[in-house]
Amino acid sequence: MKIILDLCGGTGSWSLPYKEAGFKVINVEIKEGLDVKTFEPPDNVYGILAAPPCPMFSFARTNAKKPRDTRQGLELVQHCLRIIWECQHRLNNDQQKYSPLKFWALENPYYGMLSWFLGKPAFVFNPFEFGHNYQKKTSVWGHFNEPVKTPVEMTGEQKEKAKTNSQPMPKFDYMKSNTIAPEWFGKLDRKARRAITPRKFALAFYKANK
Repeated sequence: MKIILDLCGGTGSWSLPYKEAGFKVINVEIKEGLDVKTFEPPDNVYGILAAPPCPMFSFARTNAKKPRDTRQGLELVQHCLRIIWECQHRLNNDQQKYSPLKFWALENPYYGMLSWFLGKPAFVFNPFEFGHNYQKKTSVWGHFNEPVKTPVEMTGEQKEKAKTNSQPMPKFDYMKSNTIAPEWFGKLDRKARRAITPRKFALAFYKANK
């Protein structure tokens, strides 16, 4: 069975299409009983998705009580990369011309400092470019086939409502209608809601990297 690692996977929204298709998905998330800091990947990993939380890198971090610490912010990123690299080291022979991993991808908000450390992302997207009706510009680094964008046109009014928590359609209501499980969306805190991978992007990524 093909194994997908979902590092810092949260709700598992990014890896869900793989799970639905019969892949074995391992969500390396503390609440699932696994810790990315100590996790050692099994053999025969097919692909890796990673979404390490990086609040220390966010440009929106304007009212934080704790000083910005980029070393602390990089800790989970480094552990995700450690796991990815461990899988990449597993060559079958000296002349191997292809990566041991079918793909790997690490995502983070576009407006942040992580690009200072990882360089230019391989792919940048907004949820409305995959058929959703809200904005959340996101960077993806890695080695993968680019998913095909199917953008929808948003009016200026929709864009403004999607940016704010104004009534009658706050940003999170826009997001709720596009998530994998709207019924539990309200149970998540603000941070968890913002971290959810858009359903249609996850499906498009799966189609390009299955």
